[in-house]
Amino acid sequence: MRVPHPIPYQGSKRNIAKHILSFFPTDIGTLVEPFAGSAAVSLAAAFYGKAKRFHINDINRPLMQLWREIVDHPKRIANAYRGLWREQLGDERLFYDKVRDEFNRCKRPEHLLYLLARCVKASVRYNEEGEFNQSPDNRRNGREPDSMEEDIVSVSALLRSRVKITSQDYREMLQSVRDTDLVYMDPPYQGVCNRRDSRYSSSVAIQEITETLKMLVDCGTSFILSYDGRCGNKTYGRGLPHTLGLAHIEIEAGRSTQATLLGREEVTYESVYLSDALVRRLRAELRSRVEFPKHIRKPLQLTFGALINA
Repeated sequence: MRVPHPIPYQGSKRNIAKHILSFFPTDIGTLVEPFAGSAAVSLAAAFYGKAKRFHINDINRPLMQLWREIVDHPKRIANAYRGLWREQLGDERLFYDKVRDEFNRCKRPEHLLYLLARCVKASVRYNEEGEFNQSPDNRRNGREPDSMEEDIVSVSALLRSRVKITSQDYREMLQSVRDTDLVYMDPPYQGVCNRRDSRYSSSVAIQEITETLKMLVDCGTSFILSYDGRCGNKTYGRGLPHTLGLAHIEIEAGRSTQATLLGREEVTYESVYLSDALVRRLRAELRSRVEFPKHIRKPLQLTFGALINA
């Protein structure tokens, strides 16, 4: 059994989602993802029964239109993808360019799904005008239609009738979060959202996210934040202010593919931050746990026992 994932997305938390779920309390009202992207954490939570209701949001409006199609009209979007996939055969490169131009004009969800399946390393890129400008991976034709349809139908079954899908500023949608909800945030990493060749349709400044986090802390919101990380001795992004009072934990994400290609054996670690309100919820219900699972590191002399028994 595996979690279905119809939308390929570089930077997705798909590979560590099950580890992030280990910080979920048992009494979640709604799981809220303000920077949903491929919604890897929401899909994992739905698959493993960690939450009953979901709110996925992303400022990238075409992406959220694609999510609406997947959830509400799975067969329609699967058939549209199948048609594009078949039509490309024999003229893949020129067809990709044609679909990319058409998507930048009309923003149709099936075009975006095709581009995500075919582009290099599932790595989205936008130019200064906000147009999708990533090149195709000419070594492959993209995910086969039967496999894509299977995941689309499975995701629709997981989320239909219990997910809210929006495309708005994350600060606006966070105003409706309730005490029983859990917010999972995976904003664009620092250093990957420059104007020249952005991985995201919109970036988030560290000062802005820090101010938002302070607001959430002051409101007693339970949240988990993925924000920075490191590979070997190289750290990506500035750390968050200690004044926010967040518990900082590192999750081992596996070997760095790029470092391996360069002949180095380096392990990547993803940082997650837990709000004080979430720690208190976990402390109240998880006192029987003694320590973090093996994949969790403790960079700040923080053990799971210390976290919940403090």
